Amino acid sequence: MDARPTLAAPDDDPRLWLEEVDGAAALAWVAEQNARTLARFNGPDVAADQDALAAIMDRPDNIPFITRRGGKLYNFWKDATHVRGLWRRTTLESYQTEQPAWETVLDVDALATAEAEDWVFQGAGVIPHTHDLAILRFSRGGGDAAVLREFDLTTCRFVDAGFVAPEAKGGVDWYDRNTLLLSSALGEGNATTAGYSRNVRIWRRGTDPLAGPVIFETTPDHMVASVQVDDEVPDRLIFIDRSDFFNCAIWIGDLTGPKTKLDLPSDIGCLWHRGWFALRPRTAWTIGATTYAPGTMLGIGLDAFLAGSRAFEILFTPGPRRTSSGFFWADGKLVVSVMDDLVPSHEIFTPAATGWTREILGHMPCIGVVSVARLDEDETESDGALLANVQDPLAPARLLLTSTTSATPIILKRAPVAFNADGLVVTRHEAVSIDGARIPYVQIGPPGETGDAPVHMTGYGGFNVSEQPYYRSAIGKVWLERGGTSVITHLRGGGEFGPAWHEAGRREGKALSHDDFAAIAADLVTRGVTRPGRIAAEGGSNGGILITNMLTRYPQRFGALFCTIPLVDMRRYTKLLAGASWIAEYGDPDRPEDWEFLQHISAYHTATAAGEAPPILLATTRRDDRVHPGHARKMAAKLQDLGRNAWFYELDTGGHSYGKTNRERAFFVALGYAFLRDGIGWREKH
Repeated sequence: MDARPTLAAPDDDPRLWLEEVDGAAALAWVAEQNARTLARFNGPDVAADQDALAAIMDRPDNIPFITRRGGKLYNFWKDATHVRGLWRRTTLESYQTEQPAWETVLDVDALATAEAEDWVFQGAGVIPHTHDLAILRFSRGGGDAAVLREFDLTTCRFVDAGFVAPEAKGGVDWYDRNTLLLSSALGEGNATTAGYSRNVRIWRRGTDPLAGPVIFETTPDHMVASVQVDDEVPDRLIFIDRSDFFNCAIWIGDLTGPKTKLDLPSDIGCLWHRGWFALRPRTAWTIGATTYAPGTMLGIGLDAFLAGSRAFEILFTPGPRRTSSGFFWADGKLVVSVMDDLVPSHEIFTPAATGWTREILGHMPCIGVVSVARLDEDETESDGALLANVQDPLAPARLLLTSTTSATPIILKRAPVAFNADGLVVTRHEAVSIDGARIPYVQIGPPGETGDAPVHMTGYGGFNVSEQPYYRSAIGKVWLERGGTSVITHLRGGGEFGPAWHEAGRREGKALSHDDFAAIAADLVTRGVTRPGRIAAEGGSNGGILITNMLTRYPQRFGALFCTIPLVDMRRYTKLLAGASWIAEYGDPDRPEDWEFLQHISAYHTATAAGEAPPILLATTRRDDRVHPGHARKMAAKLQDLGRNAWFYELDTGGHSYGKTNRERAFFVALGYAFLRDGIGWREKH
């Protein structure tokens, strides 16, 4: 168990200079660290693994995932030739053949070359109904901030003198062909503390993006203000003031601004469609004498609700390990994704004046991962077609076409096998955490317990995000195929078992999600699978807090740690890039009562030179404008100052990811896994 001394609030930080993303001194330090790390770990194995992983990512028979707009299937594709990607389209009939006839809409590599820009395509907002115009998003180097440019989908050219907005966080929604609704952090005073849009303004064709009137605004301390056009009701707009990740206020209005605030709890999720309203509260909701449990799915007519009725029909009731992980509308029907003790299913509800009917989406597997989504981007144009992505740790993805009528699915595409899974098995287990809670995990690898298995563990435990047992090509190719074992953890703070599971690992409970991970590591040893020195652990972003806390709180349970694009400094995180938007998940370090619990998971402050600790590689990207690279930089620098076995690597592009191209991502992973193998002493020939 970890000791928890009370830490003085640090008023100064000797490594603040490493927060200067492009500062000369910081970049010199990064260059020196990169050279040191590459000299030590970038050997022939890394080059071979990079080639193998890039080849998997670049395979021509990988599944081209699709979205339908106006009768055409759109796909964004990367391979060894098109490293930045092709935006392309085809028909459903052609897509179902072995060699679809793709029409190139935009070649991002050619665009980047012609304009001498480091463009990374970030998606498109296509005008509904006609589907002939789009606002494309491009970032420089892969960050969240993007340039907006209007594109003609008929001629496949940018619109002359069309809508263009400089790089900023935010986006637009189409109101009509000559009017956009702009939610952007562009311009003085238009960003919240978190760096997102503070307001919504009307942007008319041929005008400056910041010249139009502001029709909605939030306060700087809130996360973001945004708007959606309700395509079902002429001129109706939906305004959203999101105070944090889990709370928002919703208004219905028009171009003059918000008119009617919906009488809802701030933490409720809701969607309406064709006059019907679906709602799911995150915390208990009491109306009169009735209390609806967190995660209950409710249905009602929208007009009835707006008129004051609260005669909800209960559509879905959660249980201790039964939750609705998501919901959406398609062709007048509500599709609810369900996880029952981690077993997936999908329920379809059809509303009517006489009540809602329920059926199960049939012909779907009940093991592994089954992700279901609407084929059509625009729910108002959906004919009920659904896509199901089906996979498990040893079976690559299959893309199925089904529908809300629960018809027999058609297999559209199969992903190729990426690694040799002969002799591997998938088993599920539970560890007992520090407070007695049972924490599930999935183990993939050879059967039997040798007591010495090279184990790769990964976890997240935050933001209501569920870890799922996907087919993971990289870990399969460079770990499982060589005889290793992989472990996927389901920590508190995630969404695996509903709102209560998330709440248990949020704010004051965040340390419990770290305790859960450590408990699983201990359980692997107790079960005879391995020993502590043979356990390698990886986590990124919120999972970076997890990994650095394994270093400071549970170092004896691990042999090596790989910490990627991490959040680490919990004292200053709210002052760095998007950090202020995460206060609801972690707490506010500027409030003494919050710092009281945050200080114990701020590994940047708790790290000391005392005792033994496993080697750690902290890796990030310079163009990450979500989680500041200063977190990883400062932690690596401090650990080295303490004499710890700490290493650092920074990619110069890539945003909040492992790189902007397949080869960059392949190298990032290959380097990290080479480090982990070295750290746990797994040096067998392979």
